[in-house]
Amino acid sequence: MSRKGNCWDNAVMESFFHSLKVELLYENKYFTRIKTERLIFEYIEVYYNRYRLHSALGYKSPEEYEKQSLVA
Repeated sequence: MSRKGNCWDNAVMESFFHSLKVELLYENKYFTRIKTERLIFEYIEVYYNRYRLHSALGYKSPEEYEKQSLVA
């Protein structure tokens, strides 16, 4: 949690939630809680961590960055 009124304390999570909303939630209509939970899980575990490029990681996916870090 960030300090009250200081959005910079939580910038990484704010960026993640923005990506989640723009790339997934605003594009889909949800009918059940189970379907919503499944789509969010798939977004994070499949797309966000394995394929989506992150500028903070040198435009690599987290999975690619982790593999590179293990080799080095």
